[in-house]
Amino acid sequence: MNVGIKIYGFVILLCCAGSLHAQPVGYDTSQHSSLKSPENGNSSINSSASFVIAEILVEGNKRTKPYIITRELPFQSGDSINLTKLVEGFEIARRQLMNTTLFNEVVVALKSFRGPLVDIIITVKERWYIFPLPHLKAVDRNYSEWAKQGFGIDRLNYGFKFTYYNFTGRNDKLRMWLITGYTKQIQFQYDQPYADQTLKHGYRIGFSYSTNKEVNYATIGNQQSFIDSLSNIKRWNANLEYTYRPGLRTFHAVRVGFNHQQVDSTVVLLNPKYFGSGKSRSAYPEIEYALKYINVDYLPFPLTGWMGEINLMRRGMNKDMDMWHLGGKITRGWQLGKKNFFTWQGFGVLRVPFEQPYINQRLFGYGDFYLRGLEKYVVDGVAAFMVRNSLRRELFRFTIPTFLRSKTHAQIPFKIYARTFSDIGYSHNPNSRGNSLANRMLYTGGFGVDVLTYYDFILRFDYSFNQLGQKGLFLHVKNDF
Repeated sequence: MNVGIKIYGFVILLCCAGSLHAQPVGYDTSQHSSLKSPENGNSSINSSASFVIAEILVEGNKRTKPYIITRELPFQSGDSINLTKLVEGFEIARRQLMNTTLFNEVVVALKSFRGPLVDIIITVKERWYIFPLPHLKAVDRNYSEWAKQGFGIDRLNYGFKFTYYNFTGRNDKLRMWLITGYTKQIQFQYDQPYADQTLKHGYRIGFSYSTNKEVNYATIGNQQSFIDSLSNIKRWNANLEYTYRPGLRTFHAVRVGFNHQQVDSTVVLLNPKYFGSGKSRSAYPEIEYALKYINVDYLPFPLTGWMGEINLMRRGMNKDMDMWHLGGKITRGWQLGKKNFFTWQGFGVLRVPFEQPYINQRLFGYGDFYLRGLEKYVVDGVAAFMVRNSLRRELFRFTIPTFLRSKTHAQIPFKIYARTFSDIGYSHNPNSRGNSLANRMLYTGGFGVDVLTYYDFILRFDYSFNQLGQKGLFLHVKNDF
């Protein structure tokens, strides 16, 4: 979830020396995956000698199936490998296992030598997997928009979210939402990435239904325009997705879905291009292919390595809904010295034909597609690109005791980074309707602070500047709940 709130004022960043080079939150660098002294006391081993991997032992996994853990390893029992390459494989294995987001900590090490054979031990500390949580969230796309609406309680969604990660111990996920308030919503989704014995094929199935009395019917200038006190605003969709993961880092997915949207006739009178057909309802199929490659140090907050994704989607099959969508995103991170990191991100979107209904034109200002410093604006279009540059320095890392009698949750770890950034972007809209930010280069910049803690919870404070001469403080929160 990404949200922004504008508060005018000043930000003072306290810079001081950090600690060791970055690892995932909660990871103890003193236990970094390495060539430990094996149990049988062999202290002098030729690192260039080849050995055969015998046993791979797993401990600490109470819920997770052992084969889900060994699925992430770049080596398997029976492989012949020299110790130097094996220790390099330990770090790859640790990263892969941390990127499953199943564990708070992972250690991969040699356990023992038995002549030409070596045994490996993997120790994990599992997360909590069951989250029955209350839900309270503004319906507006960020806190700035909610503030413009007067922080109205009637613009809140509230209810219950139940998420069960690692549902059967196979890194699957069950999610059920029951939401009321501004939007009444029911949602169900189940992900099973490893449905067969080869652990390469999986599926995802989902369904959602929602209804409310207000709708964003148009963009006037660079702001959303709403109309409320309506009836018959309903949406539902169903999706079935097939996933294929042939190796460690490459992911394929093919999704088919069906969507149905209905609005009050008043919306079509105000904006005949809302659905493009002049009708008050639209029903259409979707088919999408997505390809991802992930090779980063820590997926929820990557500092080094790179990952990319590309997706091609066909929405609709007739003149009422006819769109091809091509999108892509790439992230690349470098470590610059002991505590400094530079991250580059590139985004691109193309939708054809260019003449699209209003519901297919949302670009800047929605979801994660925004320039830092222009959060309060929306820019519609059918083609766009965006580049983000971020330079971070680790300031602090510390833990707070929880006073729980738990081997896995006795402490809450925190990491704090100072950050400077600059963004550029462009949105092409042949029918901009007076949006002064469309069809022109956009520039923003600023500085901020990132706070990381358990369960990939990320809190970001940004003091941003934009080319309109505006500046302000924005808050962004990201988590998976």
